Amino acid sequence: MSPVTTEKPDSAPAAPAGGGRGGALAAALLNAMRNNMRQYGMLVALGLIVLLFQIWSDGTLLLPRNVSNIVQQNSYILILAMGMMIVIIAGHIDLSVGSLVAFVSAMSAVMMVNHDFPWPLALACSLLIGAAAGAWQGYWIAYIGIPSFIVTLAGMLVFRGLTQIVLEGQSLSPFPKGFQNIAQGFLPEAGPDTNYHNLTLLLGVGVGLFLLWQEWRDRRRQLSYELDVLPYPLWLGKCAFIVGAVLVATLMLASYRGVPVVLLIMAGLLVALGYVMRNVVVGRHVYALGGNRAAATLSGVKDKRVTFLVFVNMGVLSALAGCVYAARLNAGVPKAGEMFELEAIAAAFIGGASMSGGIGTVFGAVIGGLVLGVLNNGMSLVGLGTDYQQVIKGLVLLAAVGFDIWNKRRAGS
Repeated sequence: MSPVTTEKPDSAPAAPAGGGRGGALAAALLNAMRNNMRQYGMLVALGLIVLLFQIWSDGTLLLPRNVSNIVQQNSYILILAMGMMIVIIAGHIDLSVGSLVAFVSAMSAVMMVNHDFPWPLALACSLLIGAAAGAWQGYWIAYIGIPSFIVTLAGMLVFRGLTQIVLEGQSLSPFPKGFQNIAQGFLPEAGPDTNYHNLTLLLGVGVGLFLLWQEWRDRRRQLSYELDVLPYPLWLGKCAFIVGAVLVATLMLASYRGVPVVLLIMAGLLVALGYVMRNVVVGRHVYALGGNRAAATLSGVKDKRVTFLVFVNMGVLSALAGCVYAARLNAGVPKAGEMFELEAIAAAFIGGASMSGGIGTVFGAVIGGLVLGVLNNGMSLVGLGTDYQQVIKGLVLLAAVGFDIWNKRRAGS
């Protein structure tokens, strides 16, 4: 999570007379909220949605079993949302991801059920199929110049048709237990009986210490460059909030069956993709292309190569999501992946992506996906029908994009 910066002291509103240190901290906190409204607005919204459905469902939403279900039920959408966020940051769109999920899940089923492939080999081949599909679409977009909307719309039709051809309109199952554990498994039990999952407790402590170290390192780096940072008391409050959130999540998971395997996969993707987008040259080039393609190209950014890699990455993540989906169902089905592209796009925009490109974070995509996932789960718990669920999710998406436009106008003025 990136550090929160504030305005320079000479541009911050003066503390009220007699307010003293408390007034200065309040002013700094207000500036931090204003300057990071886009980044953290959805975090606040997610918290409010969780609180609403926790009360409305009489405490069922945050039961440890249900928390694990939310993670597993939405894992493939969260994986797609991470890749879709990068595509949108680059100034493109991908409508084919749902159909590619179906095609890859079908191919993995054919390999394991009909041809007795070992599941690790089938998984590796599935990821290569996704990379090849992403490269195929990326070639037409980057090097031929066909708009991504058209190419991926064609891909949506092609991959959906190939799924029907491969499966011949039937489902294929079952899969090896190891493959099923990708989506259904948990970390194994270890250590003495403590009424909690010991490995999950250790993992939670490690994550908390890592996040604290990252916050300290980022603050120290900013101070070394004489950049403005949060006042020390507010920074300590932020660290305490991070530790508290990790502790609550850890205890919830540890009191049921521990950390789901798919959560570890998503955490690894989040760290890796977040690092690439923040610190690696190709990630910064993605932002530059989405922000101003002409200026980025004149500055030496290899726009065709970067665009090609963005779609290869999206293809690999779609393939991974397809394997996770097939593992959860324990079957390859012709109807897999329907509407997944719209869920992934909605998660990206709810999580802070901009229609014009150049803005957004991988972490924001995960938050947007969790907003949709908690909405789906919470509305099911309280007995709302799918018709009302679609209406509410549509309104949430509209509100998120409206907030983006309002925030741009506020910044511009």
